[in-house]
Amino acid sequence: MKKIILFDPSCGTRNNGDYIISSSIMKEMDFLFSGSFLIKYSTHTPITHFYQLLHPNLVLKSCRDSDYKFLCGSNLLKKNMFHLSPDFNIHFSDSVYYNNSICIGVGMDDETLKPTLYSKLLFKKILSNDFIHSVRDEEAKEFLESIGKKAVNTGCPTLWKLTDDFCKNIPINKAKNVIFTITDYCKNFDKDKQFVEILKKNYENLFFWIQGDDDLNYLKQLTDISDINFINPSLEYYKDFLINNDVDYIGTRLHAGIFAMQNLKRTIIVMIDNRAREMKKSYNLNTIDRDNIDKLDEIINQEIKTNIKINENEIIFWKSQFKGDNHE
Repeated sequence: MKKIILFDPSCGTRNNGDYIISSSIMKEMDFLFSGSFLIKYSTHTPITHFYQLLHPNLVLKSCRDSDYKFLCGSNLLKKNMFHLSPDFNIHFSDSVYYNNSICIGVGMDDETLKPTLYSKLLFKKILSNDFIHSVRDEEAKEFLESIGKKAVNTGCPTLWKLTDDFCKNIPINKAKNVIFTITDYCKNFDKDKQFVEILKKNYENLFFWIQGDDDLNYLKQLTDISDINFINPSLEYYKDFLINNDVDYIGTRLHAGIFAMQNLKRTIIVMIDNRAREMKKSYNLNTIDRDNIDKLDEIINQEIKTNIKINENEIIFWKSQFKGDNHE
């Protein structure tokens, strides 16, 4: 039986998009994870604690004894790791826990600065030299290669099931209703208000899914919410709603949109950061830039084909590194 450590963004998160990433990884890696003993540690909280200085460090033992350690998706490749991040809360002194980690669909953050020397040294130390890493975008691939690691651009694991045959089942014509999201940490009051008004104009019923813990408070600042329906923020409720209702998805939350496509919904992602823009370039997502939100009305009423360009060969190649394991 293999022992596998998952450094998981869905543990201790304030963003339900992390659950979407984690659940996709669990499904895509079932061939390896099923039958293995899995231990999950959060990427959001420090892995070391004062208690561990006084007692035998069982966390360190589990990390050292593991057969594989995986960094699971999200924006974990920070260009300035000296500045502690809520996404990946790690210090150089913690590196012994992460040594020989393997990336699964990991992406870079959206800072404009070049990677610092500290960041390069940290990732050079903790990432495996023996395995090829799976990254989400070309920028992440170039960064890993610059520090001597091998990487392939598989895209985010949330995209891996969106093959040509799968996407043919996603409707191309506008639905009567829409489920939408906004983003509490990247606000543009004028554009976001205009966005919601366009949805009210074009759809009979609006449904709102709360991906981030402060999204609802932000929505209340933008519009009268009396004519908006709210979906339970859990991922299970969101999936059940998508399966059982005829809706489009339109919103600023990238992974909520990808999850909608996973559940066969016509999707338009409103781009607000580099993640969506990089994935648009690489994977042909149906998007609109928030700065051009006035054009959304026209796009909504057009036929929209979903034609995601996933890197199937790279995904198969990357997974093949682990296919020989029989969990014995």
